[in-house]
Parts: sequence; structure tokens; C-alpha cells
Amino acid sequence: MLSEFDIIQRYFYRAAPGAVLGIGDDAALIQPSAGMELAISTDVLVSGQHFFADADPRGLGHKSLAVNLSDMAAMGARPRWATLSLALPTNMARENDKWLEAFSDGFFNLADAYQVDLIGGDTTKGPLTICVTIIGEVARGKALRRSGARSGDDIWISGHLGDAALALAHQQGHIALEPREIDACLPALNMPTPRVGLGQRLIGLARSAIDISDGLLADLGHILKCSKASAIISLPDINCSAPLRRCLPHPLALKCLLAGGDDYELCFSAARSKRAKIETLSRELGLPLTRVGKIGMGEGLVVLDAAGDAVTLETTGYDHFRA
Repeated sequence: MLSEFDIIQRYFYRAAPGAVLGIGDDAALIQPSAGMELAISTDVLVSGQHFFADADPRGLGHKSLAVNLSDMAAMGARPRWATLSLALPTNMARENDKWLEAFSDGFFNLADAYQVDLIGGDTTKGPLTICVTIIGEVARGKALRRSGARSGDDIWISGHLGDAALALAHQQGHIALEPREIDACLPALNMPTPRVGLGQRLIGLARSAIDISDGLLADLGHILKCSKASAIISLPDINCSAPLRRCLPHPLALKCLLAGGDDYELCFSAARSKRAKIETLSRELGLPLTRVGKIGMGEGLVVLDAAGDAVTLETTGYDHFRA
């Protein structure tokens, strides 16, 4: 049977050239670059809560880091270092070398793509649980925040929304997708793309930003609360895939689009004067950036359909203790 230290040495020990001291001591040592602030975020993924017990381990390794990279993107930060803590069932440590190998491959493939060093963590016995802490850098005083939205700002969304939630609804038997449609939606659920490059380019353009992890309405609501503002969103302007658009008469599809979560796209606000620069940025990145609404004064968030009528949902987003 693999010991805790065997697992670390075999699957997770790597050199960390961007750190003063990486894995192998009681703590890592890092040195921020001159003129930079540290951005730090943590996410926990729990089997049965955030992923199915039989989830593909390579995709799970990718996603466990991707959701943290998305937080860096929302702040405009450059990700630099990460820690990884795993709780593993005993039988997985005893018998499932292939799971650990695939998981670490998925994690490190994405880490390498963004030059993120794994500098520490922990391994223990327990129900399968994955905890990643990400540390990044952003120029002092330049980080994107939730509190910067101003009345009159445009509201923008990157990519398209709802595919991850739609894929999950299909897997749970709540909605039927055709084979080609599930193939198109599953990557958003299993291997999301964090918008790190976009986040860094939005510094100086966006006034506020957040990553859409719990659903557009919930996460935009966080911006509005922090900014003491209101918003109106146009439902027809929200970019979505062909499979989701086909399903939109279904109330569950509407929930996937507005409140499903697991999108890991960016929602941000920017002054009207920045429209041309943001449209140019969209073309340069080859990434749709869609204007979907406007920030207002006061409080509240209203979604209008094509007829100008308000759209209502029972829930505005994912909640761990209500799900």
C-alpha cells in the first residue's frame, strides 16, 4: 500500500522554479515580485457534492485547478503558485495508482499551461476531497474587484453560459440531449477553461469583475451588493450554445443559463466609453465578449425577456447548503 509520503513523492513532487523553496519542508517560501500584491483563493471539491464518484480523474485534476485559476482571472491576477490537499479513501491509496496518475496528469498539464508551481499541500485518509489554494500576483492597487461598478456601466459576459449545468441536468436525467449536444456541452462541465488572459487584459478597462461559478444572477448579485448598485439584464442578449438555445423553452434550461453555475466565465462592468476597446479585445483573444445589460442606481437585479417582461426564477444560483 502506498503511504502518504509515497503518494506525494510519486505523483506530486516537482521542482518549483518560481518559489524560493517548494515541496519538502514544513512550509514553502515565495518571494512576490517588486510592486506586486498577492491574490489568494481556495476552493474545495467534495465527491458526491461537486463531482460524481466515478468522474474521470484526469478531468478532475484539471478542474480542481481550473476553478482556482478562474478566481485569479476575476481579479486580473497572474497565477504563480498552488497548494494541493487530498483526502483519499483507503482503497484508492491501496489499489488505484492509475487514478492518482491520471489526476496528477490533469492537474499538472493545466499548471504547466499557466506556469503555476505546486509548492505544498497535504494528503490524508477520508472521503475523496480535493482542496486547492492558488496564489497569484497583481500590480499594487490594480486588482479587479466586485465593488467598482458604477451607474451607467455596461455589463459584459465572456464566452457563453449554461453548458455545464445543462450537461449535468442531462446526466441526472432531468433533460434530454442528443449525443452531439452532450459532446458539445460536457467539456464545460468536466474541463472548464479559466479566462486568465482575459482577466489580465481587463485591468484598466473593467471597473468590476467576478467569475461565474454559482450562476450569473448570484454572481452578478455579488457585484451589485458590493458596489451598492442595481442592474437590468436582457435575456436575449446572453450568449449561449446551440444545444441550450434549443432547450430554452424548458424552464430547467432557463435555470441552467441564469443560475446553473459552473460556467467559470467572467462577468464584468465597464464604462460605456470602453466599448470599442473591449470589442477589439474580444477579436484579439478570439473570445466572445457580449454586452448583456447595464448597471443602475439603487438596488435590485431585473432580467427582461424579448417582450420586455421580467423573468423570475425560484433560485438565483447554486448554494451548497440549499442544494
